[in-house]
Amino acid sequence: MLLPWTAPPRAAGKVDFGSTFLFLDLDECRDRLAAAPIESERATRKATETMYRDIPQALRERIEPVVLDHGFELVDAELGRGPGGALVRVVIDTAEGDGRVPIERCAQVSREIGTSLDAAGGVPTPYQLEVSSPGLDRRLAREKDFAAARGREVRLETRRPLDGRRRFRGELVAFEGGVLRLHVDGRDVAIPFDEVARANQVYQFTSADFRGSPPPSPRPAAPGEAS
Repeated sequence: MLLPWTAPPRAAGKVDFGSTFLFLDLDECRDRLAAAPIESERATRKATETMYRDIPQALRERIEPVVLDHGFELVDAELGRGPGGALVRVVIDTAEGDGRVPIERCAQVSREIGTSLDAAGGVPTPYQLEVSSPGLDRRLAREKDFAAARGREVRLETRRPLDGRRRFRGELVAFEGGVLRLHVDGRDVAIPFDEVARANQVYQFTSADFRGSPPPSPRPAAPGEAS
């Protein structure tokens, strides 16, 4: 399983990757966030409560071109709060959607995203930047992600209660016309894509995940060779 690449905290006043940080106190950071295109409301949301469509345009414009230049696709990006200050979390994937993004490539993308964010400003410092692949419990943030997950088990949370509940888990039977059809508790439930606040594919572990590689098969003895 690939772990997220976490760049060292980017501190105010430090020159890193050719970019200079401005000295800002916390109140000034809040003021700048409130005035910047990246909405302050988004800056304080939980990291798991986002979809691709929810990425603020200013943040996406600073991150997505870098991701595309490396031959990957942007799945999600969010600006939230971590234990040491601001946290920018980015999820990228291959064009095939297989999640096979080597950690060294995540590191390369992270360095260039950091440079882009530093040059544009609008992100409070110090901040921590994480770039990762979708992982085993794959994040489903775009319509293409749900289309690819048909037939798989997913769990999701809606923006508001539907039929008295917000959390659902079941097989994604279909995704057509912007509507998901989940088989939950013995019945099909229709959920509009626009109502989905967050969603993940549930990884199904098998016995192969818990055993080592089988020993190599013995080489057949050549004619005349002692067995």
